Amino acid sequence: MSAGETGGHLADNILLFARVLRAAGLPVGPGAVIDAVAAVEVAGIARRDDLYWTLHSVFVTRHEQSAVFEPAFRLFWRRRGFVEKLLAEMSPVAPPERSRETPKPAESRVLEAMRPRAEPRSQEGVEREVSARLTTSDRDVLKTRDFAQMSAAEIARARRLIDGLVLPDDARPIRRLASDPRGERVDLRGSLRRSLRGGGAAIELARRSRLSRPPPLVALVDISGSVAEYSRLFLHFLHALAERRRRVQSFVFATRLTNVTRDLAHRDPDDALARASSRVNDWEGGTRIASALHEFNRTWSRRVLGQGAVVLLFTDGLEREVGEDLAFEADRLRRSCRRLVWLNPLLRFGGFEARAGGIRALLPHVDEFRPIHSLASMEDLVRALGGPAGTAAAADPRRWMRAA
Repeated sequence: MSAGETGGHLADNILLFARVLRAAGLPVGPGAVIDAVAAVEVAGIARRDDLYWTLHSVFVTRHEQSAVFEPAFRLFWRRRGFVEKLLAEMSPVAPPERSRETPKPAESRVLEAMRPRAEPRSQEGVEREVSARLTTSDRDVLKTRDFAQMSAAEIARARRLIDGLVLPDDARPIRRLASDPRGERVDLRGSLRRSLRGGGAAIELARRSRLSRPPPLVALVDISGSVAEYSRLFLHFLHALAERRRRVQSFVFATRLTNVTRDLAHRDPDDALARASSRVNDWEGGTRIASALHEFNRTWSRRVLGQGAVVLLFTDGLEREVGEDLAFEADRLRRSCRRLVWLNPLLRFGGFEARAGGIRALLPHVDEFRPIHSLASMEDLVRALGGPAGTAAAADPRRWMRAA
C-alpha cells in the first residue's frame, strides 16, 4: 500500500522530518522530500530499520551527515508506537520499538532544530518600527561576556560566531617553486620540455616563482580542571581554523600529551569534539605543563614545526611542581618555532599579577601574552595572527615580567 493511499500521514511526517534535518544543517531540499516519499512507497517498509535506512539513503549524501541524521531520526520518531502506527497503515504487523541508544554528539543541535519557534502575531493596521540596535547590542554583549558565565544558548550562539571568524591573509613565501608565466626565475627543465615539443628549433623560456602559504599553526591546549570551560570553546575555534586553512596541528594536555589533529579534522564540529574527548583520559585532571612540553619537544617538534610555524600555548600556567625543566622546555619550544603566543584565561581579571611560579617561568620565553576568555579576545587573536609579532602593547610579556 502506498503512502498516498493511507491518507498522506506518513508523507506529511516525512516532510516535517525533512524540515528538522534542514534546520539542523543538512542540505535537504524539496526534491529530496519527493524522492524520500517515493522511496518509502517502492521499498515497502515493514520495520523501523527499513524506514531509517530508506530515509538515510535519500537525505544523507556525505558520511559526516550521519552524525546528525541518526539522533534526528531517533528523536523525531521517539514517541512509543508512533512509527508503528504509521507503518501499520502499510503492513498488517509492526514489530516493537527497538531499544534506545546512547545520545550522539549532535543531539543538542537536533533538539534545538526541533524546538518550536514562536511566530509573531500579525496585527493589521499597526505600524512597527524595526531597529537593529537591539541585535547589535546583544552581539556586543555576547562578544565581551566571559565564556564561564555564558548559558547554554549563549554558548551555541558563540559557536556560530566562532565559525564565522575570518582569518587575515598572512601568506608568506616558502622554498617550493611553481610554474608562473611572470616568474623571475627561469625553469630550465620546463624550457627544455617546451623546446622538444616543437622539434627543438626554438627555445621558449618557462618561468617559475616561489609559492606563498600561510604558516602552520600548532596549538597546545591545557584541558585541566581550572580551564576546562575555556578550552572546549577554544577547541571549537581550532576546528573552525582547520576548516579554512587545513594546516592546524592540535594537541591537548593535562597530565599527558594527546594529539587530536585527526579528530578535529571531521567536518561536523560536534562529532569532532566528541571524538577528541573520547581519546583523552585526563580531561579536567591536574596540570603538568613541563612534562607535556617535554613530550612535544621530544616527539612532535621536528614533525610539525616546519615552514615558520606559529605555536599557540593555551594554559593558565598553574603548574603543579615548578622546576628548572619548565623554563628549559619553554625555551626549547620558543627556539623551534617562529612565534610563540601564550593564551591565558587568567588575564580576564583586571588585577592579574604574574606571581605563580609556573607563570613566571614561562613569561621570559614567549613572544606574546594574550587573554582568551571571550569572543572579543578571539577576534583580537585572529587579527594578531595576520600581523607582525608584538603589534599590540597588551600582548607584550615584558610588561608582566616588570610587574612581577
